[in-house]
Amino acid sequence: MTFRSAVGNDSMMDVPKLLVTDDDNAFRQVVCEGLQRRGFQVVEARDGREALDLLECSGVHVALIDVHMPYVTGLDVIRHLHERPTSLPCVLMSAELNDEIRQEAIEMRAYDVLSKPVRLSQLTSVVSHALNDFYGWQPPKAG
Repeated sequence: MTFRSAVGNDSMMDVPKLLVTDDDNAFRQVVCEGLQRRGFQVVEARDGREALDLLECSGVHVALIDVHMPYVTGLDVIRHLHERPTSLPCVLMSAELNDEIRQEAIEMRAYDVLSKPVRLSQLTSVVSHALNDFYGWQPPKAG
């Protein structure tokens, strides 16, 4: 099924594109490979600054962002995204979540906040729900 991209109103995509941003290379690699095996297109960023650059030009539908990163934090990325005319669901992830981070994420309208370690099945479910809520996307039915 195709769906409209938030990046460009006339842009149609068969496969959703996800951005995975984390300064932990091993974690980022596992998440990217797992999501690709589940049929998603994935682009990756090592930090918030790189994520912001990619978000400007890559047609991402959902952003998965670590909270604690050098240069630009995950919350700063979401703050910047709210300045754009189009929005996209952002899922924050952190091994060091606390009530203050959760509250700020809610105020910034993060789609969800996940505690690391996160199971790939949980991440896939959150991504699928975000895609459905924002774009009406449904995963392809198994043959």
